[in-house]
Order: sequence, then C-alpha cells, then structure tokens
Amino acid sequence: MLQTYDLLYGSQLSQTNLELMSGMKLEQNSSLEFMDKELRNYTLVVAKNLMTVEQNRISKSLPNFFSDIRMLDEDDLKLLHSSNLKNPLFIGMLRSGSKIINYDLCIDGEKALAEHILISSSTGKGKSNLTSCILWSNLDKDYSGIIVLDPHDEYYGRNHLGLKDHPCNKIKNQVIYYSKNPIPGTISLKINLKAVKPSHLNGVISLTDAQHEALIAFHRKYQENWISAILKEEKIEGFHETTLIVIKRKLSNLLDVKFVGDSIICQGIFDITAGETTVNDICKEVEKNKTIIIDTSNISSGMEILVGSLISSEILNKYKRYKTQGLLRDKPVVSIVIEEAPRVLGKEVLEKGQNIFSTIAREGRKFKVGLIGITQLPSLIPRTILANMNTKIILGMEMGVERRAIIESASQDLSDDDKNIASLDKGEAIVTSNFLRFATPIKIPFFEDVIKKELNKKEFNHEMPNSDLKEKVIKQNFIGVNGG
Repeated sequence: MLQTYDLLYGSQLSQTNLELMSGMKLEQNSSLEFMDKELRNYTLVVAKNLMTVEQNRISKSLPNFFSDIRMLDEDDLKLLHSSNLKNPLFIGMLRSGSKIINYDLCIDGEKALAEHILISSSTGKGKSNLTSCILWSNLDKDYSGIIVLDPHDEYYGRNHLGLKDHPCNKIKNQVIYYSKNPIPGTISLKINLKAVKPSHLNGVISLTDAQHEALIAFHRKYQENWISAILKEEKIEGFHETTLIVIKRKLSNLLDVKFVGDSIICQGIFDITAGETTVNDICKEVEKNKTIIIDTSNISSGMEILVGSLISSEILNKYKRYKTQGLLRDKPVVSIVIEEAPRVLGKEVLEKGQNIFSTIAREGRKFKVGLIGITQLPSLIPRTILANMNTKIILGMEMGVERRAIIESASQDLSDDDKNIASLDKGEAIVTSNFLRFATPIKIPFFEDVIKKELNKKEFNHEMPNSDLKEKVIKQNFIGVNGG
C-alpha cells in the first residue's frame, strides 16, 4: 500500500525544447501539437510505502521494478480491523484523494479517549462538525462518559438538530444539558461558592505569590466559607491591606458576586445557597456513561475555565481513589472537551503555574481521564503536552508554523505531508494515532446528514419490523430510482 504525497510533470522532451515550444505558443498564439503526446508527456507520482498488505505489517522494502499498481478498494482495508474493535469510535469515512471509500474508519474509543485527542485546523475547516460527529458516535456506547464545555452552545441543539436528537437520548436520557438559561427538560447551571478552592483558580486568574498565599491563608482559616470572608473583608494577619483589596476585586469580577450591606449578592452561576450538589451530580452522571453538556456561552471565559476546573478536579480525584481501592477497572473512561485549548494548555498559561488540565494531559491516562482539545493554534501548546495527545485529527491548516507543530509531535511520520495538510478541503482530515497502523486520510460527514440518516433509519426500522418486507421495499425503491 502506497501513499501519494506529491505530483510532478515528466516528459521525454528536454527542458530546453519544452521552454522553446512554450515561448512560441505564448508569442505567436500558434496551435502546437505533440507527436505521441500521451507517450512523451506524463505525470509522475511521488509516493511512500505504508504497508505490506499480505503480511499486515509496516513495509520495510520497495516493490519490484515495473510492478503494476491499482487504486485502493474496500477489500484491501481488512488490515485496518476497524470492524473488529471492541469499543469502536467513528471518526470519518476513509478517503483516497478526493474519492470517498465506503468504509467507516474507527479507532479504539476507550484507549483513544483516555490518551487524549487533539483536533486542529484553521477557522472554518470543520472542527465543530467533527466534534459533533465524535460525540454522536459515542452516545450509545457504554465504555465512556464525556463532559463538554460548550462556549458556543452548538452541540446540544437548543434551536436546531443536535445531540438531543440521538435515538438513545430519547430512551435513556443520555445527554444532560446545563445552562444559565435552561429550556424545558434541562438543568439550570448553579454552583455553590463553597465548592471553590484556591487550587481551582490556577490558570483561571493571574495572581502574584502574595495574593496566592493570601487565598490559601483564608481557606485554611475559614474553610469552605473562605470566599465569603474575603468579600466581607474579614481580617487576616500577615498580609498587606492592598493585597486583600486586590484579591477581593479579582474574585468579585470572576465569580460575578459582590458584598452589599450585610449580604452577598450573586448575579451569575455562582451562588451562596443553590448549587450545592451540582459538581457531584455531574460526576455521578458521567460515571453512568452519559454526555454532560455545559452551556458556557453566556458566561465569561474565566468563569468557564473555573467551572471546568471544578468538575475536572473532582473527576480526577475520584478516579485516583478508585485506582487506590482497586475499582478503576470497572469505571468508564471520562473525556473532557475543551474548545480553544491554549487557554488552559498554552505555554504562557503554564509558565504561570500548572493547572488541572495540564495535570490530566500528563497523567490522566493512568486514571482513565482524558481530554479532547480543540484548537486553531497548536504551536501555542508546549511540545511535551502535544506529544501526550496520542490521537491527532488534522484538518486543513494554511499557516506553516501550525502545521510544523503538529507534524513534529505526530504519532506517525508526517514529514512528507506538509503540502497535503495545507491543501485539505473543508471536512477532509488526516488522522495520526497510536491506535492506527499509519496516518490515515478521512472525510468527515456533515453532522446534520448523520442525524437525518440515523433518524430515517430508526423510523424505517420502527415502521417495518419485518426484514423480508424491508428488503422488498428497498428493492422496489432501487428499481424505481434506476428507471427499471
């Protein structure tokens, strides 16, 4: 199996003669004909070896001179073994150039989600569409639960088709939706201030050493009421008054709370009375293989990261306890979807201190907790983090610096694919993963088409349970379409 990575012109005519004929045509606008033009001029295909198919192994030798070649067909794809996976996660249709092959490319979902997935492309190439397809594929599986921080409110389908329309959601309530502005059947997003700890603020707001130490001192003295104590300007020894005023201002702005008179006024999703069980409820549901979508479209970026930090910390700590107790094997993988991943995994952010997301990126796979990072700018993420994202789905990227960041950290050798990545059309991608034998080109279906196909299939199966009758209808439709 060979992969084409470049095309060149070839000719039996010398370069001098070709240039002479080109100049004559340009200057005289004459009609020039080649003698035996199909023989004398041709296109050269530059290819690299991928697999020795008969032996099902990476190829370490070249084909014989003058070997015949042909296009890939479905029978050649048995070596990918996607159909035999225990926990398949659909990521797209196999692609050969612009040709779509009737083969669903899947990877081992349980392993891939635990060892992190990176989705990277330029704007408008289909990152959100791909993420929606992955989440849809995962909904009816029992090996994983997913938490989605959704800053654009695009996955659930509040006003359009979305994950809420999956057939298994109608039966098992597999999608749980939290929002500041809930709709019927969904849950209001409220989190109690007592759930927040100083460690959750790492990577969320910028703090000096003195300010960070002040937060810890307040937490040590006032325990779960430490934020209320700061807002009420309770005194604590060893810190300058200016430091306390600054941390009060930063917390008030982040949490959208203020102290008026003798009361704390909560204007956002954080509250002093409601939301005491929200984080724990989310963790319980995701352990039941459910997909939790948190609509963060109406809150600030800092507040979104804080919500993600709270939930991610709780999940990781629970799964660490499960491993200590010998219970981890029976728990599903938990994956956390983060849009604009450099906000929490970027070099500048991590230079100010580690956060829960970088901790998960480094060691989460040991505890079955992974990330799905989505970004336009992979070059902003440290190479050590990129190297830990063991599955990368690369859509079209025009900027050379971003392509190089991905190529240098890929699971397979993509050194010849720089031009290929730059020229990918919308919905086309290359997948490089520890769970694939080689970097594989795919075409991602349009998400709404996936939904409509599934719903039509469900309706068809419901209305026609008799398999013989269904087969008869299919044949009739086929004959009608072809004019028979």
